[in-house]
Amino acid sequence: MPCKLLNLCEYETHKLVRIQSVRLGSLKWTFNGVILMFICIMMLWNKEYQEHDYVVSSVTAKVKGVALTSLPDVGDIVWDVVDYSGPSQGKNSFFVVTNVIVTKKQRQGKCPEVPPYGKVCRTDEDCVKGFWNQHSHGVQTGACVKFDVTRKTCEVSAWCPIESKKKPPKPALLASAENFTVLIKNNIRFPNFNFMRRNILPEMTESYLKRCQFNRHTDSSCPIFRLGDIVKEAKENFSEMAVEGGVIGIQIKWDCNLDGFLRNCLPKYSFRRLDEKESNRTLYPGLNFRFARYQTEKDVEERTLFKAFGIRFDVMVFGEAGKFSIIQLIIFIGSTLSYYTLCILCVSFVDENHIRVVKKSHKKSLQEVKPISVHPCKDDTGHLSAMVGVLQKGNNIIDKPSQVLPRANRPAWCLCGCCLPSTHPQEQLCCRQSIGRCITTSSLFEQLVLSRPLLEAVLLYREPLSDLTEGEQRIAALRNCSYRQYISWRIGAPPRESIPVMPSCSVWRIREEYPSQEGEYTV
Repeated sequence: MPCKLLNLCEYETHKLVRIQSVRLGSLKWTFNGVILMFICIMMLWNKEYQEHDYVVSSVTAKVKGVALTSLPDVGDIVWDVVDYSGPSQGKNSFFVVTNVIVTKKQRQGKCPEVPPYGKVCRTDEDCVKGFWNQHSHGVQTGACVKFDVTRKTCEVSAWCPIESKKKPPKPALLASAENFTVLIKNNIRFPNFNFMRRNILPEMTESYLKRCQFNRHTDSSCPIFRLGDIVKEAKENFSEMAVEGGVIGIQIKWDCNLDGFLRNCLPKYSFRRLDEKESNRTLYPGLNFRFARYQTEKDVEERTLFKAFGIRFDVMVFGEAGKFSIIQLIIFIGSTLSYYTLCILCVSFVDENHIRVVKKSHKKSLQEVKPISVHPCKDDTGHLSAMVGVLQKGNNIIDKPSQVLPRANRPAWCLCGCCLPSTHPQEQLCCRQSIGRCITTSSLFEQLVLSRPLLEAVLLYREPLSDLTEGEQRIAALRNCSYRQYISWRIGAPPRESIPVMPSCSVWRIREEYPSQEGEYTV
């Protein structure tokens, strides 16, 4: 670290040596060509030269199909789209009924509650008039009535008879729903590029849509899907899934290239099951809801209750579009070339008598980076002048440990106990390679690195007319000079083309002695 107050005005340059060698010149240009080829391949493969935008979409679905079922105690029922579509399931979803439990001719009246929802009783005292809960089918009347030959339950005011079946019939009554078809209309837009498209492509005619059906191998662009094929694509069995119902996800992915003659923007469909299919692994398997059909018989309102099981199809749209951008191209080239720029650092440990030269790493802490070379320490004039200054003042240089307490939150890479955590790998450096005393506890550290009279003398030696009046500028100058003193003491003259790095414990000890008022440090 420089000790000069005007160090920002310094300029340095490197000497260039030109060597006439066919072998070295060929090796240089071969190496540069390989790097350039790699950069170009990665740029084209990942389309790093493009600006990107995410899709905004809307989805509508139209289901078609008719089924005939024969229900016990009801007879033959024809199911069309109005019957089996059920209530709205929310945005970008549609529902198809595949199985039902029917409770016929329900009327408003009084009847025994069905166990286990109804309380088993012996007398009227066991029932509470007006009581109900979330599992009840009605409101208790306060009477205890006969439910079957062996049991009595509390009577309720409800739609009677109460639904008693719990498990859906097997096989599913509307298993033929696998032959129903659905037309999915998906409109998308990429706002940044003002680009719009839909999955019914411009080349699709009315006659084509009347006869096409999605097939991954023969017609993967058709927006009309057979429900059985959707479930099969999700690796499920429609007949099994139809019994209790479930949820299927229809994923539409738009991966669009909007560059000139390379323009390509077509949907890709994929399918998967979204719910847990095993009945023994979930408390409430499948999917179901209830609806009723009402009629009047002899001026008395009746209804037929249907507990409908079915499959809900959720349409999920994902997409990203890319278009050439000169700004993105420049950013990619700059960031890629900077990746190959090598930064050489040198470090010194108090328990070693040499200097390590290492490469800067963006992932591994500097404490763990293996050296690429090892060099002996070389004293410089700054270090020698500092020693002379200490001896002339008659200071006692016998090593008496100073009271520097270990830090409670020391990181794992710290072996001296006095370092502070850092998120930057190049700052994760301790003064030691093995567990032991910290260098900041040495009396020489106090005298050579932290001593204010010595630092002021060094500053005046380098800048005789510098102004050392109290203030933030003086503290910053003393702090920078303290950095330089440590490097001169422990590293000396660093190897060529390398940058000396101080350990975390020493840096923070200096900053504690000469702190910045704002608490921010650039060096």
